[in-house]
Amino acid sequence: MKPKLIAIVGTNASGKSAVGIELARRYGGEIVSADSRQILRGYDLCSGKVTAGERQAVPHHLLDIADAGTYFSLSDYQSQAYAAIDDILGRGKQPFLVGGTGLYVNAVADGYDLVDAGPDGRLRERLEAMTVAELVQLLREKSGGVPDFLDVNNKRRLVRACEVALSGREIAATRASRPRYDVLKIGVTWERPLLRQRIAERLRIRLEQGMVDEVRQGLEAGVSYETFYNLGLEYRFIARYLNNEFGSYDEFVEKLGIAIGQFAKRQMTWFRKDASIHWLDMHGDAVAQASERIDAFLRGE
Repeated sequence: MKPKLIAIVGTNASGKSAVGIELARRYGGEIVSADSRQILRGYDLCSGKVTAGERQAVPHHLLDIADAGTYFSLSDYQSQAYAAIDDILGRGKQPFLVGGTGLYVNAVADGYDLVDAGPDGRLRERLEAMTVAELVQLLREKSGGVPDFLDVNNKRRLVRACEVALSGREIAATRASRPRYDVLKIGVTWERPLLRQRIAERLRIRLEQGMVDEVRQGLEAGVSYETFYNLGLEYRFIARYLNNEFGSYDEFVEKLGIAIGQFAKRQMTWFRKDASIHWLDMHGDAVAQASERIDAFLRGE
């Protein structure tokens, strides 16, 4: 029998991290992050990273493992996630995969058979000079289409996809995926109006805590504007704000809130395609609902 892995997935500002932490505490588990932004060192507020106190309460893995602007592929994430999960299992603990990056979750839960074409400096420089529309067209020509999982609004990922396509290899997974774990997927989200309110409140708090300063300090330390722009969402909007590309602070906050809401909608579109996810009723006792599912799963039912 395959080892058992519990995945807690959901949208931005849904509360999935809190649910994951409470469940990990309950089951003596440890958390492996599945968030493409939380791998970056030094940007805790921008990425919505769990606090030091929460990390002390429950061990977390795959946070702060890369620097902004460095090469870190899906294959890199998968291999490090596998290593962390296997280590947790080897110590007799229950691993929880928690996050909102659907591609990260599926790469581990579904066992994508990945290839990794390393970066080519000259090729990347040429690709980065192209527009998004040109990159999409190139991808269609070289690989026969744009994969469903690829966010065409994220130029950094488009560039990476084109690099792989030009190498003659597949972008993410072959059809022969090989799952390593028996996985239970639990979903966390709210209806749209409530989720928008949660996004706005969470954004307000993080701005008050100094989210803009994180990017300002990164720029002062030599991280390029283009790096932050290509990271998307909070990074992109804050970099643009610091570059005086908004008429006012209020305009910046309003447009960032809208962008986060649109991103959450794309997350739900991704997750809704997965019929194996058990969605919690967040108006009830979400942890109790999840625990009932987990107990049956661990019993093999």
